[in-house]
Amino acid sequence: MSIQLEFSEKYDQAHALRYLEKHQDGLARRLSHWRDVQMARKALRDAGEPGLVLDLPSGAGRFWPVLAEKLNRVILAADNSPAMLDVARHHQPPGLVERIHTFQTSAFAITLGDSAVDCIFCMRLTHHIAQAEHRQAMLREFYRVTRDTVIVSLWVDGNFKAWRRLRLETERAMRGDLPNGNRFVIPRSVIEQEFRSAGFSILGHQDFIPGYAMWRVYTLRKRA
Repeated sequence: MSIQLEFSEKYDQAHALRYLEKHQDGLARRLSHWRDVQMARKALRDAGEPGLVLDLPSGAGRFWPVLAEKLNRVILAADNSPAMLDVARHHQPPGLVERIHTFQTSAFAITLGDSAVDCIFCMRLTHHIAQAEHRQAMLREFYRVTRDTVIVSLWVDGNFKAWRRLRLETERAMRGDLPNGNRFVIPRSVIEQEFRSAGFSILGHQDFIPGYAMWRVYTLRKRA
């Protein structure tokens, strides 16, 4: 299936560099990044500290340092945007970059063989995918390429920020305004059923701030 998300067209060199700098801008961003790394580290432990990981999409390499904490881990990093990969290679520490094998690919058509990696590490993508059939296409591809586990983050409902976002979007719709942005909240019951339909069981999940924030990280295991 050939799927191209609308937002992915914006990642030229300048935008990719801004994306890198965004997560280092100010105390709030640095604290948010610290929490993201904490959750990623826990998810990797829940996945059994996989030895061969595909970071997809890798973006500007924000999670490469935590992936590299396991010294014998082999790290593949892929992104649909060549500009993102270029920024990552030029702005992450050289010693770290030497450990990372990068290539361009789409999460909907990964250029790797069946059961090629131990774990797919997918942060900050699924909340951009509004259509269930597109999420299912991605999850089926993840099922094909992973041998064991998948780590995936997204926005879920059941928290204050999701409730507030829904209220604001309802008000915009009543005014006749266009929908805001290209990021979407997915009901927990819906995404968890999609995981199961794609052949995964849920090992666990973590919430960024339970009851308040929308971000949730799931650790999944491929069923035989």
